[in-house]
Amino acid sequence: MAQRHPDAAATPTGLMSGGLTDREAGAVLGQYLRDEATAFLRALASREGEPGRPPDDTAETGRRMRRSARRISGALHTFGSLTDPGWADPLRVELGWLTETLGREHRHAARLARLIGALQRLASAEDLGGPPASAVPTDDDLGPWLPGSGAPDPAAATRGAGTAGATAAAVPAEVAESATSGTHASGHAAGARRAPAPSQAGERGGAGGGPLAVGAARAGALLERQLTLARTRAHSAALQAVGSSRFHAVVDAVAVLASEVPLSPAAREPAASVLPLLAEQAHSRLAEAAAALPLTRALHPYNGGTLHTSLSGEPPAEREDAAWNRVRVLLRLRRYAEEVLARGTAYDEGSTARLAAAARMLEQQREAAEAAAAVTAAARTPRIAPATAYALGVLHADQRLEVEAARYAFAHLWTR
Repeated sequence: MAQRHPDAAATPTGLMSGGLTDREAGAVLGQYLRDEATAFLRALASREGEPGRPPDDTAETGRRMRRSARRISGALHTFGSLTDPGWADPLRVELGWLTETLGREHRHAARLARLIGALQRLASAEDLGGPPASAVPTDDDLGPWLPGSGAPDPAAATRGAGTAGATAAAVPAEVAESATSGTHASGHAAGARRAPAPSQAGERGGAGGGPLAVGAARAGALLERQLTLARTRAHSAALQAVGSSRFHAVVDAVAVLASEVPLSPAAREPAASVLPLLAEQAHSRLAEAAAALPLTRALHPYNGGTLHTSLSGEPPAEREDAAWNRVRVLLRLRRYAEEVLARGTAYDEGSTARLAAAARMLEQQREAAEAAAAVTAAARTPRIAPATAYALGVLHADQRLEVEAARYAFAHLWTR
């Protein structure tokens, strides 16, 4: 079936100038930045403690802070030529530091919950023999952007006959090396072929007594120790950052931004001629990065990326994660550019929803890829038992299959 070029498929009506009012570019951009700066300060006030605030609201207020900080930084990146560079560039760097520092603890906690849940699901599927389930949870917001009912299901096809080979190939080398001398790496591969794919059986109870369940408990305990330690360190780093002079300098800059935006002379140009042009440049960078992705291979329900790279001697599949992550960041900048244009009423709601759906797919593949990397780090632990190594290998393969399923969904969405 003929495919549309990603550049043509992704060009939204919202990047055209027809809907922008007769306002200066600086006025439209300034309104967006002031709104996000105000939202950041409100979230900060909630985080520091307001009367009547629920004690468990810290995670939500931190998420709102990071959300506003990312949007301010993204807008300054795309429309930086309209602002004072001596002010915008340092603020963008500091906001990037802040979002990374404050978000690290949340990512470790979410990664631990994801991996423990996957271990329970895998062990339960092995014991109960349940049907395969989707690697990527169904998102109702994706709607028509996912393949239709006539197209093969990405996760169901990802598992099936090809699951055994991918599981065997995805077992990290460190897992095989950490096993005792009496257990060869091929033993892990053979065991991996006996482990069914994740299923919904995990929702009905705990792990059973199959081969995977023997090492799942120890593997879960190992992951919990390592990720809990990483989360504790991230929490300490976040507390130190919030109490530092660097953090207060960022807050002061955002407070100034909430009332006044330092603009350059170019901001006096008409918004209809300046803003869409800068947004198109962000779109071009995204389209160029997306064109470099192996989308043709990702379009297949089971592309066997891990198995292919293992057998062909090419660099590991994890090497591709950086390219996909770059597209994720550029897509985020594109979404923020459309939000700025939306303040001038020139945007297409369908295009915005499509970009949001694509961003969710790339976020899911990033989470699965980072979870697989955490499993690989755990597999490097010296002198772990063969059963633990086997469970980690199956878990690593499961997460890499989720990466492929998310990329499959993104490839169909991007090329439609």
